[in-house]
Amino acid sequence: MNLTNFTNFTRWGARFPGTRRPATDGTGTTVSPGRPGEGSVPTARTEQPADEPPPAPPASPVPAVDDLPAREVLDQVPALVALLHGPDHRIAYVNDAYTAAFGTRPLGEPAREALLELAELGLFPLLDQVQRSGRPRTLKSRKAPDGRSYTFTCTPVTEGDTGGVLVFATDVTDHAEAAARLRASERRQRETAVTLQRSLLPQKLEQPDDLRIAATYHPGGTEAAVGGDWYDVITLGGGRTALVIGDVMGRGVRAAAVMGQLRTAVRAYARLDLPPHEILQLLDGLAMEIDANQIATCVYAIHDPNEGSLVYASAGHLPILVRDEGGTVQRADEPTGPPLGTGGWMHTSGSVPLTPGSTAVLYTDGLVERRNEDLDEGIAALERALAGATGSPQVVCDRLVRSAGVTADHDDDVAVLVLQHPARTGPEGELFRNAALELLGGVEAAPRARAFASGVLTSWRFPTDLHDLGVLAASELVANSLQHGTPPMRLRLRRTDRRLIVEVTDGDDHLPRRRRAEPGDESGRGIAIVATIASNWGCRRTPGGGKAVWCEFVLPNR
Repeated sequence: MNLTNFTNFTRWGARFPGTRRPATDGTGTTVSPGRPGEGSVPTARTEQPADEPPPAPPASPVPAVDDLPAREVLDQVPALVALLHGPDHRIAYVNDAYTAAFGTRPLGEPAREALLELAELGLFPLLDQVQRSGRPRTLKSRKAPDGRSYTFTCTPVTEGDTGGVLVFATDVTDHAEAAARLRASERRQRETAVTLQRSLLPQKLEQPDDLRIAATYHPGGTEAAVGGDWYDVITLGGGRTALVIGDVMGRGVRAAAVMGQLRTAVRAYARLDLPPHEILQLLDGLAMEIDANQIATCVYAIHDPNEGSLVYASAGHLPILVRDEGGTVQRADEPTGPPLGTGGWMHTSGSVPLTPGSTAVLYTDGLVERRNEDLDEGIAALERALAGATGSPQVVCDRLVRSAGVTADHDDDVAVLVLQHPARTGPEGELFRNAALELLGGVEAAPRARAFASGVLTSWRFPTDLHDLGVLAASELVANSLQHGTPPMRLRLRRTDRRLIVEVTDGDDHLPRRRRAEPGDESGRGIAIVATIASNWGCRRTPGGGKAVWCEFVLPNR
């Protein structure tokens, strides 16, 4: 082939995939189908009626591929076409569209020197591969130096002992720009969902007197939509703390919005101070009202320092893990119910020990769930990581996330809540004290309660004004229990480094309420007095029947 004059382009074009050679007879003479030649049998004539018009002349025959002027066709193709020949990819042909995009290119020159735009696109290794393998290759949506995007298809062509490559570039600028706009839109939606998600999570965790708590949230990677993971810490009063973690199924703004509604509802229901399983029953009904097609998993747990345990209920969520002071990890067992939003299930509560020195972990499935791996394997790996994790709750939290391999491009949201019940000794232990008195009722109960409270508060070296308020609160709560409750009764005094707690329990489950006493009433002022002198007060039903009424006094700063 003469590469300079390129006079035999049609001969190369006959080797392009999709073309065919003309049929020949045994002597090499070309036989054109559809033409009657010598020796052919003439067709029989048919008589035409006189009143019918003569038949229309036959249509022009459709030219065969080899009859088409290949160069003129390629010159008019809007795509960019270049034909390269030989191992050094010398330029055999470029069409008008290619010239319009990148300028005139000298024929016969090596492409590495004359087609610098292909070098910038990294196309030469692909040309070598096509020529070696004899198979076409495609390079999708590359931005060329002219500012437009092209998809390049490189197809091998043959000519004798040498070969070449036909480069065919389709302008996909509009598609590329549309895809870029779509990605930008998805990125903005994800940023909106992340912002909404983070704004709905606690900006600052409540820190109870008896627990140290830390939490972390990692949204999914840039290719994953944000989910509906959430957590919360709610101080219930009387030294008790509620801990919540949940996961709304689904992704995006909708999941984050449902998460926000559930979290707000949990905080409202928590003020009722109900057992965990009753909180989940309320949430289940609310989830169905919010969106019957969207479900969520959740664990609601309550820590009571006087009981040394974590009472919890689970709605289809992963088990709580607890590490004791010796490093042994326990997985919370059943009960667990179906996710929120399914309806028709009666949840039940269970408990797991949380003694001083213990650490508990609540988490969502993004921390332990992996593709092609059993979920139990992920939980077991987390147990092993927790067994060796020591330090503050934040340090433990970070170590668990790192051990699970959570990175910035993780494919799922991750929420982790770590709580520790520290073992306090020495001077710090002196700031956390408990004292209790069993009361059998009768007229001597109130004087005994006052004397007990006075002695305990004196031994704890409280200032006079706080001592007197504590004794008065204990007297009024015991008097209320004697009048409206039933035995057995118990008075409990508890101090922490921040507050004094006075609590009275009895066997009647009727909860008191604060009301306005008329001048002539002989009762109804006890709870009003307690609510006036205390920083906070409340009541709740206790397991097995009965109630607890409590109040708190904030200690002065030392």
